[in-house]
Amino acid sequence: MPAPLHMAQYGTKHGHAQGVLQVMLDHPEVEVTGVFEPDPVRREQLERSGTGAWQQVRFVDSPSEFLEDPSVVAVSSEGSNKESLAFTEEIVAAGKHVFYDKPAGDDYQRFERVIEQARRQGTYVQMGYMFRKHDGFERIANWARSGFLGHIFQVRAHMSTWIAEENPEGQLTGRKGLAHHRGGVMYDLGGHMLDQVVWILGRPNRVSRFFQNAASETREVMDNTLGVFEYSNAIATVDIAAMETRPMARRFEVYGTKGSAIMEPFEPADTIRLCLDEDRGEYRQGVNIVKIEDRARYVDTFAELVRNLKGESEPLRTLDHELLVQETLMRVTGGLAG
Repeated sequence: MPAPLHMAQYGTKHGHAQGVLQVMLDHPEVEVTGVFEPDPVRREQLERSGTGAWQQVRFVDSPSEFLEDPSVVAVSSEGSNKESLAFTEEIVAAGKHVFYDKPAGDDYQRFERVIEQARRQGTYVQMGYMFRKHDGFERIANWARSGFLGHIFQVRAHMSTWIAEENPEGQLTGRKGLAHHRGGVMYDLGGHMLDQVVWILGRPNRVSRFFQNAASETREVMDNTLGVFEYSNAIATVDIAAMETRPMARRFEVYGTKGSAIMEPFEPADTIRLCLDEDRGEYRQGVNIVKIEDRARYVDTFAELVRNLKGESEPLRTLDHELLVQETLMRVTGGLAG
């Protein structure tokens, strides 16, 4: 058996922090050497929780314990949305590869500098957009990018959720926490859908936003949001709210001149309604109901990063793509001009 890849985790306040840590712990080729949480209250909370992945790891007293350890090749950046860009900057400066949970902070120019340093030194920055290995999104993107659906003229994405008004203990993932960020729930979740939109259509020419507080007691939070992304020959829309009744009707739609693909829900994944203008490949003219696999979050995207580190594959997305997703998110939330 080859020696395991040594990895670590910087931060614990991201909403996906425990899930990503568990995936790291479960990977047979990875050894997690430590977790650093700079907030002593949060660290104590996790150490006394007695549950989950937190009980399977060693908390360290300084990030230098893994940032300065040459045996540690990669670090997951799992701080809150307010912290994570600074953490990632430290990780990249230490010459480590990064699994960076979304979004990439509020300062686009700073993120751009971090990416350029990673590019110069040949280290990976993989954003934690969890649908890159989702069976349905992969199929739809392949159909759209290959010309199978003809000219793509419209993409519609709906990824609403239900978020508690109050912040959970030790975290900023409630609506009060989202109020810290321009764009509110769009800032928090919009990147997942924009990751797919710009993979299919590229950089939008113009971005518009329609944001409001529709139902939250925290009046500063934008809890009902719509982004419109204009191209020379296509339009994409992304709408996200923070108070949709569970289970959410998360939906992704792509319309082309030769066919359309509609997936609802995409969590849990079940089927795609594929409509074609004529028989094409294994599919028939008219409506085809395509069964898709429901895959666990993070598992396949993290496994792909491990393969990248071992030289067995190329990254699922380029660093330029990671920049484009963040630039588009900043444009729609108001952090950059539209």
